[in-house]
Order: sequence, then structure tokens, then C-alpha cells
Amino acid sequence: MYDVAIIGSGPAGLSAAINLKQRNKDIVWFGSPELSAKVQMSEKIANYPGLGILPGSELNEKFKEHADALGLEPINQMVNGIMPMGDKFSIAAGSDVYEAKSILLATGVMSGKTFTGETEYIGRGVSYCATCDGYLYKGKTIAVYCGSKRYEEEVEYLAEIAEKVYLFAGYKDCEINLPNVEIVSEKIDEIIGELKITGLKTKAVGASNKGTSDDRADESEILAVDALFCLRDAISPGTLVPGIEMNGNHIAVSRDMSTNIPGCFAAGDCTGLPYQIAKAVGEGNIAAHGILAYLSENK
Repeated sequence: MYDVAIIGSGPAGLSAAINLKQRNKDIVWFGSPELSAKVQMSEKIANYPGLGILPGSELNEKFKEHADALGLEPINQMVNGIMPMGDKFSIAAGSDVYEAKSILLATGVMSGKTFTGETEYIGRGVSYCATCDGYLYKGKTIAVYCGSKRYEEEVEYLAEIAEKVYLFAGYKDCEINLPNVEIVSEKIDEIIGELKITGLKTKAVGASNKGTSDDRADESEILAVDALFCLRDAISPGTLVPGIEMNGNHIAVSRDMSTNIPGCFAAGDCTGLPYQIAKAVGEGNIAAHGILAYLSENK
């Protein structure tokens, strides 16, 4: 069992990992080997003290050099769920399960909205993990929302299991070409069902919700499916950690970056504005010290 599991490899996650590593804590760190895409793509950063003005790519490279020097390397697995279990946490990542005494959420902000009905049908047809839940739908008809080309391998895996796959690609140039996979040009408008999902309401891309006769907004079509797999780069914190207190779209935290769940901390953009690198690094540092105090008190 690990002392700490850190979810997110941006500035907040890195800052916490550095501080916890220096205090000899056994950590497992989930994120991209490239660390922060947001930092990498920034044209210039002018408000990080001591570094002057520099491109984001240069700062991200410095972040990687610092992590490498300490032997810190994030595991490139998507964390699909975190379950508090008394004095520990169970973390589902890909097809693996990890255990840790404490958690740091440094997941950034989720881009894009969830689908209407998505939260209500989690565990009743909505899944975020092809490897975990795909076998439940062997020989059935499923829909897959694929938000990035990096998840096409998971779509292909689901196609091996299901009889029929309706694929909604959230990016251009989808390269999936399988006989039982139909790429749907419409967008998902709403998830419908009773005890479980029975179908999806779909609507033409660009259609309005104002219900005019010209845009045909109320002419949704129904696609009958047994499940919807949402393959995204991020999962909303409220979905990732059942019972966590939210403040709007952000995680509610105390001064030490603790959440309402004992042993669960959060830092960075996921805790709210301002979305600044310096703020994220500072919160990661505070969270690390909060975690150290928690571990000391709960030996």
C-alpha cells in the first residue's frame, strides 16, 4: 500500500510529488509522461517569480528535468474511480487497482460538459473504463464517446466484445474502420432509460436547443443502446470520488487543501480560480504538508 496517490501531473501534482518524495513518502503518481499539456502549449509565462519571461514549453521541460532528477515518473493510466475504504483508498486505473492511505486530486479543470443524464446512469450503463466494464456487454449494442485519438485502442477493444458499436468521435480524422463500428455524425443530446440505459437521444451537430422550426431542434432521434462508454481525458471530481463536496464545478477545500473526505486532498485548477501556475504550485506544496500531517496523525 502506498502512502499517497497523486492524480494529475500538472504543476500542482508535480509540486506535491516533489515535496512528498523529499520526505521519503511512498507515492504512486498518475498522469502524462509529458506532464502538463496546458503549460507546454502556453505561448509565454511572465508571472512565475524568478524565471522572467519564458515559453511554456521551456518551463514544462524544467518541470520534467526536476522530476527526473528525483526519480519521479507518472504512470500513464487513466484513473477511472476512487473509493474511500475506511483508513485507505482504492484507486481503479485502467485494468489495475491500487491502494493508498491518502489521495491528492490535482486533476485540473474538466473541459466540456457531461451529457444530460450521464451522472444519473453511472453504474447503470454509463462507464468510463473499457477494460473494467467491457465484458459486461459481450454481444450487445453499445455507444462510445471517444474524446481523443489516444483512446482508439480502447474503442477497438470494445468492438471485439460488442456486437455493434455506435462511435461518437470528439475529434477530427478518426481512424477506426471496423465492420461492426458505425461512426455517428450526430451529437449525443441526452441519455435515456429507466433502471438502466435504454438509448440515446441524438441531434445534428450545430442544432440549437431553442426549438425553432428552422433548426429542427426538437427532432431528436433515438438510438437504442445497452451502454455508453465515455472515454475522456478527465472525469469530473464528483464522479471520480463519490461523496466529495463540490463548490460549483470545483472541489471545496480547507486552508490545508483537505476535502470533506478524511485523507483526500485537492490542489490546483480543480479547486477554483485563478487558473495560474504559481497558484497551483503553491497549493501542491500546501497539500503535501497537509498530507504529511494527516499521515502522522493516522499512523
